[in-house]
Amino acid sequence: MRARVIRDYRTQYANPIGFAEGEVVQLGARDTEWPAFAWTTTADGNAGWAPADWLEPLAGGQARALRDYTARELDVDAGSDVTLHHALGGWWWCARDDGHDGWVPDSHLAPHDT
Repeated sequence: MRARVIRDYRTQYANPIGFAEGEVVQLGARDTEWPAFAWTTTADGNAGWAPADWLEPLAGGQARALRDYTARELDVDAGSDVTLHHALGGWWWCARDDGHDGWVPDSHLAPHDT
């Protein structure tokens, strides 16, 4: 499925969090604006928002990753088209035609069939 970008979006985090399935992370509070996400810190100290449903809570405020994840966002310009891969908590994993991919808020996109 494709979408037209209706508003420019620029990456908010220079060093986005990422982890692999099975990795143990420190789990923090849920985001009030984006409740599908929780503040998460990896073993190397990198912190950011990660999908809470992709984390299995453990004792001591820790969680085990149920799948690989990256919080990499995608810079997009209004008027361009992107390919939509999957939605998560108000965001889409998208790919630009140049092959770069990442998350874009769905409020910046207008899906279409072609």
